[in-house]
Amino acid sequence: MATVTAAAPRTALPGFLKHPVVRKLLLLALAAAVLVPLANARWASGSWPGALTVDVSEPLTKVSDWIIDNRDSHPLFLYFLGHISNAVVICVRAVYLVLLAAGWAGVTVAAAAVAWRVAGWKLAAGTGAAFLACGFLGMWIPTMQTLALMVVAVLASVVVGALLGLAAGLSDRMNRILRPVLDTMQVLPAFAYLLPVVLVFGIGVPAAVLATVVYAAPPMARLTALGLRGADSEVLEAVESLGATARQRLLTARIPLARKELLLGLNQTIMMALSMAVIASVIGAGGLGDRVYQALASVDVGAALAAGIPIVLLAVVLDRVTGAAGEKLGQEPHPNGRALWLYALAGTVVIAVAGRLAGRLDWPDTWTLNIAEPVNRAVDWMTDHLYSGVPVVGGTADWAAHFTTWILDPLRDGLQWLPWWSVLLIVAALAWLIGTWRTALTAVLAMAAIGVLGVWKPSLDTLSQVLAAVAVTLVLGFATGIAAARSDRVERMLRPVLDVFQTMPQFVYLIPVVALFGVGRAPAVAAAVVYALPAVVRITTQGLRQVDPAALESSRSLGATPAQQLRQVQLPLARPALLLAVNQGVVLVLAVVIIGGLVGGGALGYDVVAGLARGDLATGLVAGAAIVCLGLMLDRVTQPTERRAKKGA
Repeated sequence: MATVTAAAPRTALPGFLKHPVVRKLLLLALAAAVLVPLANARWASGSWPGALTVDVSEPLTKVSDWIIDNRDSHPLFLYFLGHISNAVVICVRAVYLVLLAAGWAGVTVAAAAVAWRVAGWKLAAGTGAAFLACGFLGMWIPTMQTLALMVVAVLASVVVGALLGLAAGLSDRMNRILRPVLDTMQVLPAFAYLLPVVLVFGIGVPAAVLATVVYAAPPMARLTALGLRGADSEVLEAVESLGATARQRLLTARIPLARKELLLGLNQTIMMALSMAVIASVIGAGGLGDRVYQALASVDVGAALAAGIPIVLLAVVLDRVTGAAGEKLGQEPHPNGRALWLYALAGTVVIAVAGRLAGRLDWPDTWTLNIAEPVNRAVDWMTDHLYSGVPVVGGTADWAAHFTTWILDPLRDGLQWLPWWSVLLIVAALAWLIGTWRTALTAVLAMAAIGVLGVWKPSLDTLSQVLAAVAVTLVLGFATGIAAARSDRVERMLRPVLDVFQTMPQFVYLIPVVALFGVGRAPAVAAAVVYALPAVVRITTQGLRQVDPAALESSRSLGATPAQQLRQVQLPLARPALLLAVNQGVVLVLAVVIIGGLVGGGALGYDVVAGLARGDLATGLVAGAAIVCLGLMLDRVTQPTERRAKKGA
């Protein structure tokens, strides 16, 4: 006993030092004590030193000029990229001509028939009404243009994603190679995908389709690999014991067992393709996105809303149809299913032929409703009565101005005032505490790359908007998620609202905030908050509801109040889900803050938009690379490694 008592004081201090958080902070402090004076002596404090900046605009301009000069003569373009571009144009044009040949009635009946066979008459009626609404709003032709681009992009994305997922699902080595690539692609904002394809393919439909494919293929690849790797091992062993070859096992066991993941991948690919197809209007995709973009450029909220409503309707219809198809997997097929499909096809053909014979292929002009004028009148009324001067609460413009003056400006000025090495030190500390030294190194290198590119101050401006939007999103999201987790009634009320908000493309969120707040950094932050909020609410609600009921019952039996149960049991046990909510909130906020450059958000988003608009690809590419680095850094400082997450759980 005496020996044990004497040894205790000697182990107390080493035990404290062995705590991982303390050890990491001490090591980081030691490294900072050595490196910071050296950096201060070599380079002055303050903003990123010019000596560490590399001017890449000149070589990028030379590369851009070379590509433009050789696009019509170099063999790479003539015999490879040119054929890809021509094939894309031919496919999109062919689908568009088929849609026009079917006429508005034929397309509407075909969409309703598919919805009827997949999900029943209620969704069929809703689908038909959605397509008719596109016509009534005067957006039939732009809707068909967007739909044609969507069909080609989704098919290509599914093929590319399925092939990559197949390779990752069947090969451990390929899975290790593709995982970091897909991880990086998943955190990149949509705008970052536009720049490389514009550089190679120029402005137009081919660039829009290929950017959409690159953006929408990763979820199909990830979910395909997940489904193939998660197949029941006992079923696979049984099939193998029957003498099936590897190809037979794949076709008869692995793929059928992964049907739900494959259909979920299709759903996610469709939604991301629609979102990107709308954003790609910036590079000449045309369609509904182009109408929204042109309207936002002239601050014509009415015209933007008239084009935005069909986008939302398309998103909701596509999400519901693919979701219903996934729910029907595994159910017994209808005994007359094939005959019903034939009846639906025959009905569609009859309607399309009748419309052609009657000369009614185009949507009648007399059936068009002009909502732009009344909406703009409503916006003018809001400008006169709600923007400012409202008793007690003030107006929306006042709120935006106060948010900018009291939060955005001090946050931006504070970040830009910090010495550059302190920003790197903070990033390293956050990333290392939540992950490993590799995580910290990746985050620091990503942040340092921003300085090397010469866009340190604009990047910190964008970072200030992201941090402000994330703070608001987490406060609202956690509060709403807790309320939904503790009340079934609240969750039922929120579910349809969250469903609609999660299916809306990013571009559409700019329309209401411009109507309410005008243009500027605050509206860009507001759009980012609204876009990211549904994901945070859902993840928080799910995490809290999945807490072990036995733990709650135990705390309840000890006399804990509901508030104590939440604070001491539910929130600690739901920590992995809450961290995931933070990570997803950061990634989604960054995506829309960048798009906010279209409505006065400034910083990196403005540089990307200006570079694309002026054809200044050097400026756009540098800003796009900085966005990639910023997204990678934010992902690393908010996403714990698997090992760390398990310890926290």
